[in-house]
Amino acid sequence: MQPPRRLRRAVAVALVGVLAGAGVTASAQGHGGGRHDEIQLEDLDRGLIAAVTGDGVFLSWRLLADEVTGYNDSGLEGAVFKVYRDGRKIATVTDSTNFLDTAGDADAEYKVVAVKRGRDDVSDTVSPWADGHLDVPLQKPADGVTPAGEAYTYKANDISPGDLDGDGDYEYIVKWDPSNSKDVSQVGYTGNVYLDAYTQEGELLWRIDLGVNIRAGAHYTQFDVYDFDGDGKAEVMMKTAPGTKTTSYVKDREQYITLPRDDRRAGVTHQDDYRMSAADYYDHLVEMFQGWSDHPEVVNGDWPATIEAALGADAQFDFAYPLSQADAETLADYFIDVYAPSRSARNQLRNFQGFIVDGPEYLTVFNGRTGLEMDTVDFPVERGDDGLLWGDYAMARIEPGNRVDRFLSGVAYLDGEHPSAIFARGYYTRTTVTAIDWDGRNLTQRWQADSGHAPMSNPFNDGPHGVEGPDPEWGTLTTQGDHFMQVADVDADGKQEIVYGAATLDDDGSLLYSSYDTMPEGSANPGAWAKLGHGDALHVGDFDPDREGLEIFSVFEGGTWAPYGYAMRDAATGEVLWGGYTGRDTGRGMVGDIDPSISGVEAWAGLPPDQAGNPEGLFTVTGEPIEGAAPGTNMSIRWDADLTTQLVHGADAATVEETTIRDYQDGVVLDAAGTLTNNYTKGNPGLVADVLGDWREELLVRTGDSSAIRIFTSTEVTDHKLFTLMHDPQYRVGVANQQTTYNQPQYTSFYLASDMDFGDVRVPDYYTP
Repeated sequence: MQPPRRLRRAVAVALVGVLAGAGVTASAQGHGGGRHDEIQLEDLDRGLIAAVTGDGVFLSWRLLADEVTGYNDSGLEGAVFKVYRDGRKIATVTDSTNFLDTAGDADAEYKVVAVKRGRDDVSDTVSPWADGHLDVPLQKPADGVTPAGEAYTYKANDISPGDLDGDGDYEYIVKWDPSNSKDVSQVGYTGNVYLDAYTQEGELLWRIDLGVNIRAGAHYTQFDVYDFDGDGKAEVMMKTAPGTKTTSYVKDREQYITLPRDDRRAGVTHQDDYRMSAADYYDHLVEMFQGWSDHPEVVNGDWPATIEAALGADAQFDFAYPLSQADAETLADYFIDVYAPSRSARNQLRNFQGFIVDGPEYLTVFNGRTGLEMDTVDFPVERGDDGLLWGDYAMARIEPGNRVDRFLSGVAYLDGEHPSAIFARGYYTRTTVTAIDWDGRNLTQRWQADSGHAPMSNPFNDGPHGVEGPDPEWGTLTTQGDHFMQVADVDADGKQEIVYGAATLDDDGSLLYSSYDTMPEGSANPGAWAKLGHGDALHVGDFDPDREGLEIFSVFEGGTWAPYGYAMRDAATGEVLWGGYTGRDTGRGMVGDIDPSISGVEAWAGLPPDQAGNPEGLFTVTGEPIEGAAPGTNMSIRWDADLTTQLVHGADAATVEETTIRDYQDGVVLDAAGTLTNNYTKGNPGLVADVLGDWREELLVRTGDSSAIRIFTSTEVTDHKLFTLMHDPQYRVGVANQQTTYNQPQYTSFYLASDMDFGDVRVPDYYTP
């Protein structure tokens, strides 16, 4: 065996010597309840699948992390597998976790037996997927009609896996997206959001109707599916509101969430409807203007003393304050019909409807098996207002309810042992991130980071982006968040951090760093020290095999006001290793090992051709340009047998193109005929994750009519042996977080590519509840 190329981090369990003793032994002992120095992971079964191919029946199964005993040049060692067809042993597999039975057919039945220290482990018996894929039947919610009389339908959207019943295999939580779901900046009503739980056989366990007071769209509802209390069964945690209810088919019960006592005393009911009509918004604006003189920012002298002054209309109006109803209506008419359109033709506030800018907001944890509520608390950060303090009225495009309702969520092992839920509100201006723990009885706050509101001299005419918040520690978080968060142990202390875009929070919630750099020549402010700022794509992993630690590759949308359009950074410090100024919103970026002849993963950003017509934007991991067009950026997938990365190319109902998986060099390797992806141009599958079989990832996409989730698995035989990626803590929380806003791929804590050294693979010291 060759020695590893790099030093291992202190938190890793070595694969030579120690692994066969302390590493694996500790894991095995942990199955009885765990030790305080072990991380809690899932007690997964063998995950055996069989699929009919043109060459026979392909079999694939899991190697569990506590079965690893060593490594060699082509993979990990540990557990020998006997393969049985119809009760008769047909093969013994030592160097992988897959097998092609050339004599098999669709009528055969298979099982595998793991031979290891202690008792042999016998898998469930499975029958082959006759069509090479598996359909999980879905039950689509009924169509609906908005208060404005607009009809809408439903399609399956994001999917998150979790072992809801503790039996070792995954169930699937499916979010139903109405056809009128909206970006936060878009006006109009939406249908209700539903979450369903399905077994792999298609049994509907429960349905949660989030109700009329949760708007539909990628930015509103993210749902964390994880075993937070360590009982071996996953819970579901998400933002809720009055009207949220569960229909449990397991318990044959329908149940609303419990309204907090203070809200019940205040008269809140589950029949309340906080959605705004255009007339409601007008009344809301009048009320806001009438209270202007009492607003704390006005009282403190930080904002103009009058609405007229704030709107630059002193010469036209001179009213006494507090405003009368009639004077407030006069100013509301002026604001809607004159001031707002003068700022942008897109400001059509007479049509502002469908938003929810008032009313209670909650955080609820649901029982994963039954779907019934376990606890409900107030959402960690209140909206405060309709976005006035968040900068939603300050720029040319006036967008009430926009920046205030930008949500993210995720899962992280903040103490290195137990999972916490992360819920965040805001990233353009005020930025808040809260860690929540669930102990089986109560939801409690572990910590909260809050930049405070970005100061503005005039909430109706200012530039709130890039302005530091007032908090002495977290003030620099403003404008640094992305439409996604990544979770990784960036400082190698055994505890995971929150990579919130261009800033990272340490495991205890303190600010680890916030990344800035010097604005280059040709930018809007050359020589200035500026935030890297907000972006739409974010990737964190071990991308460079010759460099210690993790890296971050991301793109930025600040254009001429951002020092970079794309950059590779040191994940521990936030320092830019290399990057490029683009002067425009660089909206997409991706990493992956798409060329095995080049060391390290490749990175690419969505850049236009240069003046000579040559495509730009494809780089080595050290930033050297690579000739050739960059591949797609919708979603990556580990599909091929050689450890390289492939790309999912999405299709939605507006296109004629089918969903495909493509290899950069070989082209289409899977045509997922009859399926569609999600979120329009984002082209996201429902899920990409190692939920079955060997270490490679499955593709989960909706059928064209959303009657089923179709699961595809790679049937190419590989001689590389790895433990299931779901037993790598960084990868596992990445899968849980994939459903968040602009879905991004997840990455392992170790370098995973065609030129990997298996001696560098980190095997977790873990226990399973």
